[in-house]
Amino acid sequence: MREMFSDARLVATKDLRIEARSRVLVNQVAPFALLVLVLFGFALDADQRTLRTFAPGLFWVTVLLAALLAVARSASVEHSDDAHSGLRLSGMSPSSIFLGKAAAVFVQLMVLEVLLTLGIVVLYGSEIDDPVLMSLTAVAAAVAVATMGTLYAALASGLGARETLLPILLLPVLAPVLIGATRAFDDALGAAAVDGWAWLGLLAVFGLVATVLGALAHGAMIED
Repeated sequence: MREMFSDARLVATKDLRIEARSRVLVNQVAPFALLVLVLFGFALDADQRTLRTFAPGLFWVTVLLAALLAVARSASVEHSDDAHSGLRLSGMSPSSIFLGKAAAVFVQLMVLEVLLTLGIVVLYGSEIDDPVLMSLTAVAAAVAVATMGTLYAALASGLGARETLLPILLLPVLAPVLIGATRAFDDALGAAAVDGWAWLGLLAVFGLVATVLGALAHGAMIED
């Protein structure tokens, strides 16, 4: 178990170092996400009351769209110069590779979520009523998106045409995350009177199941 987590840390460190050097997150993914928030504001005529009401949903739709770019980038790193073959031959278990790549995506999503939180506060005038609920929801949803995204990226890579297949395969699976995170943020931002903690519990269960299933299934995905 200790070796598995040690190998996962090595994979995650490798991916994060690649992203830090390429600056794809800073120069491409983050500007794209902020631009989507701005476009939502234009689409709703920049009505502050409407924007505050729908901010939770707009926030998480933006996160999922940006997550597609981050997950696709994570998968493409391994396919450049046939690097995925090197990982398979390294002696690391498939579970370690999965957890490492998912952890790297998770870190990137957390950075994006912090930036987008600032975005909805500045652009939409949102106010954070329950920062603890909001923070825990962001973490639980990021775990679910990172794990499912990493798993489905491996599946799409095996089927070919991963750039076009990934959104079609992944977005329907992430619908429960979108719903749960939006409802929890409704409570955290004071946009609606709902039990955000109950929705957070569902998100946590989804994230845990996604992590376990992903670790178990990833080996079969990358064998082909």
